[in-house]
Amino acid sequence: MTMPCDKVARRRVPGYRASWQWRHPARRTTGQQLGALDAYRAQVLDATLARRFAPSDRAVERIVRCVIGLFLFGLGITLLIRADLGAAPWDVFHTGVSELTGIGVGPIIVITGVLLLLLWIPLRELPGLGTVLNALLIGVFVDLTMPIVGSTELLVARFAMMIGGVVLIGIGSGFYIGAGLGPGPRDGLMTGLSKRTIAGRRISIRLARTSVELTVLVVGVLMGGAIGVGTAAFTFGIGPLVQIFLPRLQIRPGSPVTTTPLPPSATPRS
Repeated sequence: MTMPCDKVARRRVPGYRASWQWRHPARRTTGQQLGALDAYRAQVLDATLARRFAPSDRAVERIVRCVIGLFLFGLGITLLIRADLGAAPWDVFHTGVSELTGIGVGPIIVITGVLLLLLWIPLRELPGLGTVLNALLIGVFVDLTMPIVGSTELLVARFAMMIGGVVLIGIGSGFYIGAGLGPGPRDGLMTGLSKRTIAGRRISIRLARTSVELTVLVVGVLMGGAIGVGTAAFTFGIGPLVQIFLPRLQIRPGSPVTTTPLPPSATPRS
């Protein structure tokens, strides 16, 4: 019995798929198509970076909102530290390093932000103007507000400062995230880790965030940072607060977002 030619090819020709594609050039990805795809990806990357560093839609408003948000964020950190009831996990780390080195909390926040940006390189995360401003300004605002906000022994006042700090960080997050100028260094670290795999399984954002924050929390405590009810209040309160404030503070695009279509030579064929 004579076998069909296609079945013969399937049994006898090594790399049958490549042979089949060679006989159907319309369905084979050529070097020209791959080059066009690479050029298109580079074009999209350049456009994304351009939008984040020099947005064409309400650029001044975005930058102002971002800076306002970072100021509120820094003021919230100051209130949590001055309340002395426990800070956010990253600020436990910052205060711990400050206690160990004798350097102020503000400069430690800036140094940590810059070092985290270096970790973005192997994680292939894309920064933006808001990313750079976040890394540089929050520590500056903490340093500016520390001398203004005094500490107190009155427990009621300390609880009020703690709650106010968490709320201000939530509002500040809504402003700077809503500006659409890129995530903060710590957020980018978590999203970058969530794109990696362990034993073939993708790391979830929840796992990445929990692992990173638990790590910095433990390291911060070991170096002298203090935890307390404020740490728990931030951990459980910041998510719902950002969920409340972000939709109300997010800048809506003035016109529908348009995307550049794939060039004909790079359009994949099924």
